[in-house]
Parts: sequence; C-alpha cells; structure tokens
Amino acid sequence: MELRVITREDQELSIEIGGEDHTFMNVLKGALLETEGVIAATYDVNPEQSGGQTDPVLTVTTDEGVDPLDSIGEAAADIRETTDAFRDAFAAA
Repeated sequence: MELRVITREDQELSIEIGGEDHTFMNVLKGALLETEGVIAATYDVNPEQSGGQTDPVLTVTTDEGVDPLDSIGEAAADIRETTDAFRDAFAAA
C-alpha cells in the first residue's frame, strides 16, 4: 500500500491510497465515521474524472483541534482490533 498526501490542513487531509479498492476503502471510511472528532470521511476512486480507474483518494475532515492523521491512525487500529477478534472467533468455531 502506498500513501501520498495530496492536501493537508489543520482539520482536513486528503491522501491517495495506492493499490486499494472499494472493499478496503468502505471499511476505512466506516471506521473513520465512528471515530470521535471526525466530521466527514469520504473517498473517490476517480478523483479527476479521467475516464478510468485510479487509486482512491480519501478525504477526512475533523473538529477543531483534532488531527486528521491521528484520526486515520485511530480508525486503522479499530479495524485491526475488529479483524483480530473476528479471526480469533473464527478459529475457535
């Protein structure tokens, strides 16, 4: 996975996430929307309307004083915790 910052402001961050598709992006967006301090989280897989598939661009907007990058890290940690719990439950079944 390759990340490229497109824009970064105090309360908004847009990053391109190389090699991912709707499956991962929907999970990440959902986790972000459940993260305290996140106002909005969205992604676009064709940000420049180039006529073809491009790497998704994630945009996160947060409350004042909340770093969007920290919010992404918190959401990623929540995803990992959820997938670990699922894996453990599956192995125990």
